[in-house]
Amino acid sequence: MENRNAVRLGRRVGVVGLGCWQLGADWGQVDEKDALAVLHAAADTGVNFFDTADVYGDGRSETLVGRFLRERGDDGITVATKMGRRVEQAPENYSRENFLAWNDRSRANLGVDTLDLVQLHCPPTPVYSTDEVFDALDEMVEAKRIAAYGVSVETVEEALTAIARPGVASVQIILNAFRLKPLERVLPAAAEAGVAIIARVPLASGLLSGKYTRDTRFGEDDHRNYNRHGDAFDVGETFSGVPFEVGLEAVERLRPLVPAGATLAQFALRWIIDQPGVTVVIPGARNPEQARANSAAADLAPLTVQDEVRAVYDELVRPLVHDRW
Repeated sequence: MENRNAVRLGRRVGVVGLGCWQLGADWGQVDEKDALAVLHAAADTGVNFFDTADVYGDGRSETLVGRFLRERGDDGITVATKMGRRVEQAPENYSRENFLAWNDRSRANLGVDTLDLVQLHCPPTPVYSTDEVFDALDEMVEAKRIAAYGVSVETVEEALTAIARPGVASVQIILNAFRLKPLERVLPAAAEAGVAIIARVPLASGLLSGKYTRDTRFGEDDHRNYNRHGDAFDVGETFSGVPFEVGLEAVERLRPLVPAGATLAQFALRWIIDQPGVTVVIPGARNPEQARANSAAADLAPLTVQDEVRAVYDELVRPLVHDRW
């Protein structure tokens, strides 16, 4: 698999990683055996970047990744985790004292002394402009509690504010064929600054897998059911904020663009990989077959349908999402 580096991140990572939210919670139940099988299958295909968070299953995802690390051994793997969403989302809760406590918990869950990458997990907007927050993170790097830190953001403006911080190594942002706004300013700014771009929600919560229809139903414990209108967290995290029926229509418009022998999901992932400035894309997987199929997107030739993808976005999706995030 192609590996890419960003100057501030300071390590090479494969262009397709694995998002581990679904191994913790909010996507329906995934048992421990299946979760470990997914992690190993991804690594077997060359995936060396795994993204989790302390809030996914209240630590379950981190704990499973930690067990995987012990089983796998030192295999050149980078684990990115996140912190901050286990408390009330008030800026004052993003404090040095809380950072140290959250860091201790994540290190214990993952079974490591130094975390590879810690990301603030979509905190309140004022946090990105608070010097004390980044002073505390710098202190944690100096103490070797963490090797690097980054941010996960909801909006373009949050991303740009973070990139201006000299210690920020990565920005995780929603980027997919239904979310093109980051291409305008965020990716160029990150590339110039040497900041890694981690593209999350790459399949728009599965919409871009092409497997859903108007009759598809999701379980009560699945955010694609309970957060469809933003009742639990930012609605942009579910189907990228695109109404389900509109997403289905857009998918049908994209389907003819898929190269022979590839799936729509692989097409969607390859489209992201092709965007200048992207370091790694982090699709999730609920079984080993999905993990292997996601990784195979890195083997596709670069796409030549950028204008066609943008036309679908401009007509169907832009009016609904472009100005929101």
